[in-house]
Amino acid sequence: MNASTRVLLVSLLSVAALAGCSKKVKEAPAADTGTTTPTAPVANDGLYGPEDLDTDACLRQRVIQFDFDQYTVKPEYQAIIACHAKYLRDRPSARQNLEGHTDERGSREYNIGMGERRSNAVSSALQAAGGSASQLTPVSYGEERALCTESTEACWAQNRRVEIVYSAR
Repeated sequence: MNASTRVLLVSLLSVAALAGCSKKVKEAPAADTGTTTPTAPVANDGLYGPEDLDTDACLRQRVIQFDFDQYTVKPEYQAIIACHAKYLRDRPSARQNLEGHTDERGSREYNIGMGERRSNAVSSALQAAGGSASQLTPVSYGEERALCTESTEACWAQNRRVEIVYSAR
């Protein structure tokens, strides 16, 4: 063994020995003064209730928009998805219809299929965030229930959506 290895080994053993000798401090329990203060019940246990669907800003947002010819949920909607998934976890009796819509472009069959893919994408996102599949019903309306009937890009963008509709709170 060469000299530098011995010095390193002795240094490591010295550090280990010193670390083993360190003094441990025990915390003394707080002294009981004989008086107790009653704890007030927690009014908000962190769980969503049915009234929150109308009052909570996140839960009031129930529309997920999509880009043209796309059915992936955009990152900007993840907070909304998380809120609705938490509501489903907190309220096992709650049920959602996920209504998929498209703009007027494309055949009727294509639009029904695209609306279904969009509603299934939102369903998958809700399940990934903790919602239960038994609480979700994907539905496709295609182009049949348009919000806007003008033939402009701004109008078409409004129609490419999934609406979260609570059938049971």
